[in-house]
Amino acid sequence: MPSTGYRTDVRAGRDVADLKAVSAGAVLIAAAAVVGRMLLAGGANLLLPFPPLLAQWLPHIGPGTPVALVTALCVVAWGPSLTATLPWRRLLAVSWAAASVWTLSLALVDGWQRGVVERLTSTEEYLHDVPRAGSVREMLATFADHILTDQPVHWTTHVGAHPPGVFLFYVALDRVGLGGGGAAGVVTVLIGASACVAVAVTLRALGAEDVARRALPFGVLLPGAVWVGVSADGMFVAVLAWGVALLAVGAAGERDLVALAGGVLLGATLYLSYGLALGMLLPAAVVATTRRWRAAVFAGVGAAAVVAAFTVSGFWWLTGFERVRVIYAASIAASRPYSYFVWANLAAFAVAVGPAAVAGLRRTTRTFPAAPLVLAALAAVAVADLTGLSKAEVERIWLPFAVWLMVPCALLPRPRQWLTAQAALALAVNHLLLTVW
Repeated sequence: MPSTGYRTDVRAGRDVADLKAVSAGAVLIAAAAVVGRMLLAGGANLLLPFPPLLAQWLPHIGPGTPVALVTALCVVAWGPSLTATLPWRRLLAVSWAAASVWTLSLALVDGWQRGVVERLTSTEEYLHDVPRAGSVREMLATFADHILTDQPVHWTTHVGAHPPGVFLFYVALDRVGLGGGGAAGVVTVLIGASACVAVAVTLRALGAEDVARRALPFGVLLPGAVWVGVSADGMFVAVLAWGVALLAVGAAGERDLVALAGGVLLGATLYLSYGLALGMLLPAAVVATTRRWRAAVFAGVGAAAVVAAFTVSGFWWLTGFERVRVIYAASIAASRPYSYFVWANLAAFAVAVGPAAVAGLRRTTRTFPAAPLVLAALAAVAVADLTGLSKAEVERIWLPFAVWLMVPCALLPRPRQWLTAQAALALAVNHLLLTVW
């Protein structure tokens, strides 16, 4: 049997390796900040006041500050023990509630009006165009006609740059009386905050309940929650994650209707953001892990039904994508240097996932059967980065992949210390910077 001293040495070696990984991440972020500042000084048009993040330096506190601090302290103090002892369903409910409070309190650091209400009501956001929707059928049939911005009548920035599914969601909220910036913002937060629960459900369905339980506190205190509240991308995180979760549950239990429902959500994901086509690597990882091809067929049928519904209504996904590429090529993306963002993007993403994820990634293979999901998320990030289709703002855009990188955090030693680091980073970002989304 190994001696206690030997085990201590092994643990110390692992701690050093973790600190080296986190230090490398910190150096990357610092380098992106310094080089970004130099490029700005040289006249480069990065459109980032505080590179590599889309934010500006503005130290402040707000009504959400004490709530965020108390929430972080509670999750750090009791999260690891509660996740080990609470019954499964109660654990999921508590985790969702904690993530919702954490995300909303971070948004309220900027105040109710600036942090919540105005996030979705600016001239570039979805709610701005809701009064133009009129008939849903007519809106979908003519949606692609108003994407290009070189015409008198066109959609605002975010509406036109995305498929109509997300706009349709906010139109629906408006028509049931939840259309104001406050109501829509809170609904968006509540949906986005459920993503950590969806990840846990997926892991349990794949036979990794222990990993799911230990990863949940990290999902709750995801630093990227700064951008989940309030941005539509936060909602995208949850829709994709729940689609993957339902597919995993359907595959593991041979429940065809559940897999079909998962496919419907995955199909809907394609109509939230063009970039989420890369998110289909996640359900592919589930199918590859479970080898339940029947579930894949039912999920495919569900996704195809969504595609068919939008197509019959007059919106063809590929047409929208091609027109958005035209806009993208003529937008600020054209002035943002690929040579900088191809690596600075990773620095921004490191802020969104936090130091625990950077350290935890070394343990990815030990989370099997969850490892393929983590690798799929990393592959999606790599493709989005290398193709140049993502230049800046990835702290928000890549959130649907960030949540899956919390999984390897389950194997980190001394979880409370790592949770503290995650919470401290999020609090620092939100209190020192004014983020746009």
